[in-house]
Amino acid sequence: MSTSPRLGVWTPISGNWAVRDHPDEHLDGSYADNRRTVVDAERLGYDTTLIAQHTINPGDDGGDVIDTWTTAAAIAEATSRIEFIAAIKPFLYNPGVLAKMATQISHISQGRFAINLVSGWFLPEITKLGLPLIDHDRRYDYSREWLSIVEQAWGEGPVTYAGDHLRAEELRLRPRPYGDTPPVVYFGGESEPARVLAAEAADVFLINGRPLDGPDGVKAVIADLLSRPRPYRDPLRFGLTSFLIARPTQEEADEEFEKLWRLTQAQRRPIAGADPARVMGRNAVGVASVGTNGGTLSGLVGSYAQIADRISGFVDAGVDTFLFQFQPHFAEMERFATEVAPLLRSRHGAPAV
Repeated sequence: MSTSPRLGVWTPISGNWAVRDHPDEHLDGSYADNRRTVVDAERLGYDTTLIAQHTINPGDDGGDVIDTWTTAAAIAEATSRIEFIAAIKPFLYNPGVLAKMATQISHISQGRFAINLVSGWFLPEITKLGLPLIDHDRRYDYSREWLSIVEQAWGEGPVTYAGDHLRAEELRLRPRPYGDTPPVVYFGGESEPARVLAAEAADVFLINGRPLDGPDGVKAVIADLLSRPRPYRDPLRFGLTSFLIARPTQEEADEEFEKLWRLTQAQRRPIAGADPARVMGRNAVGVASVGTNGGTLSGLVGSYAQIADRISGFVDAGVDTFLFQFQPHFAEMERFATEVAPLLRSRHGAPAV
């Protein structure tokens, strides 16, 4: 029997994932939207949720976007089982301050808290906050120093550190994280510096959907990451992000994809300020896709049985965690839990809790 996959959802921090003004549902990215998402996801049996981080809405500079960290702390009180993954851009927080915040949320959630390290691709978010703009590759050097301080601060301490970008002197934080267990570190990124850092320091590497190559492409990414030096850590695990469209038949799923694709094209606004060195964006050039972070490029558009087959293929390739986007959000999140998750449970056993 293959490893039981962990199934998760993205929270709608700035509203709908694909179509901004969807005729059947409109999310405004409010705290209420996000709280309902996570409470419903837990009720439906999902194992984890990712709360992305933006200070400024990258798709609409006049649009709302919630704060990740206050939201995670608040929703942790409303749930009892689901894991929270809060994205963090290191340049936004002093590492000691962030380590303290993460420790507190780990106690609020009783150990259900993780971080997703994102080195930052949306350049206006850096410049409009008056922060120094570090070039793409050096941002990963900054992230390496930042994470080193954070992880040491979660330990016994004290932390004394002097790097090219950051410093700490005799820093000791108490209490330690819940159960003396540091939060899991998720990491995403397609570039060479991102892969080097992930192999060194991540617990779970998140793979974005990629055009047409399915499990074979994921196997290649996994093989590459596992071939790299990894001192003093448990084996690296892997996750996959995807926009998912499940219907009774492939034809119905394709029809829904076309509908969403037409709507996204009609409403599309170019994202100004994306780092041109960002590899993830280049992977999708010239390929029709719905959703962010690879979206439907992972091929999870099809009948219930086909979706289960494709997810099983990724599990066999080495993926153990899936983070899905849906639209209409609540209806499709429930559809997957009702129609596809039972097929996966019958093949792989109950998802890990």
